[in-house]
Amino acid sequence: MPAVRKYRRETSEISCCLKYLLFTSNVFIFVAALMVLSVGIWAWSEKDMFRNIAKLSFIALDPAFVLIILGGITFLLGFMGSVGALRENTCLLAAYAIFLSILLIAEIGFCALAFVLKDKGWIKDQATEGLKAFIRHYREDADQQNLIDWIQEDWLQCCGIDGPKDWDSNNYFNCSSIAIGSREACGVPFSCCRRRPQELIKNKQCGYDVRKEGYPVDRNIHERGCLRAGEDWLEAHLISVAAACVGLLMLQILGICFAQNLRADIYSQKSKWH
Repeated sequence: MPAVRKYRRETSEISCCLKYLLFTSNVFIFVAALMVLSVGIWAWSEKDMFRNIAKLSFIALDPAFVLIILGGITFLLGFMGSVGALRENTCLLAAYAIFLSILLIAEIGFCALAFVLKDKGWIKDQATEGLKAFIRHYREDADQQNLIDWIQEDWLQCCGIDGPKDWDSNNYFNCSSIAIGSREACGVPFSCCRRRPQELIKNKQCGYDVRKEGYPVDRNIHERGCLRAGEDWLEAHLISVAAACVGLLMLQILGICFAQNLRADIYSQKSKWH
């Protein structure tokens, strides 16, 4: 009777735990990015921006555009990480690690630049220019309008850049607009108003005429500018912000290490097959 040869099947040295951890985490990133990207594209289509490229003079401050960019980058990252891990594709895993490394270097470089320039006023100047653009275009873009209303009313509880007078740079709130019949002239947006006790629905006209001469001293609006309010908020939450930044950097470093280790396991397994 001929001898029966027994072959011992080589077991995979690829870590299933590492593989599916990388896959699962990037699936969540992929889905979240898809949702963000969809919201950004929907917001742009609602504003008909795809057919009106001429309106993109202040595109960097457009919340919908920011969502599209962030969603697109994160979508690509999640796709490469999840598919690369699931299919054990070394090219996608390498691209994923390189992409994460570039983002990591860029973030560290930005933090270092911000630290170096913090005493030179560069960050403050950039924030001032951004807020000026928001104020000038307040009635021209619904997304920007909602964003600055949220900043003034809910987040920082402020008004203008250095104070309510900054709203004079908006055509609708400029005091000279009284001549053309603007009801909002010499006023401020409703988001500048302080909420009254037991007020369920805020009066949208609460900011009318508050910057006119002779208006009562108690204007019931936020007198502090958003620039100073932002600085105060950052100082009060500095530890939380720093911890969040460090946590994000650590997650990226872990992602790079996981991808590189998985690639090494795949190469090691392939070398045994040959």
